[in-house]
Amino acid sequence: MTSRSVIACLVVAVVASALGVVYSSHVVRELYSRQQQVEYGQWQLQEDYSRLLLEQSTLASPHRVISIAQEDLAMSAPALSTERVLHGFGGALR
Repeated sequence: MTSRSVIACLVVAVVASALGVVYSSHVVRELYSRQQQVEYGQWQLQEDYSRLLLEQSTLASPHRVISIAQEDLAMSAPALSTERVLHGFGGALR
């Protein structure tokens, strides 16, 4: 091989290497952008989940349930005189 052909091969190798670096940088930037989008979506979902947990705890509070049962559904606790305790029902209680 002559020195010109060696230099030409080295130039081709350098250009190929540079194109590889450019391509890999492009891929890394695309993947990083996608990761940022996924993390933002995860953050939004976590925020929604926290909001829903708070709403659930508010809606299921005992005071609210009792209030709705009494006011909206006209429910009341049974009178103590009408309550009966069953003993030995089905053999399960003794």
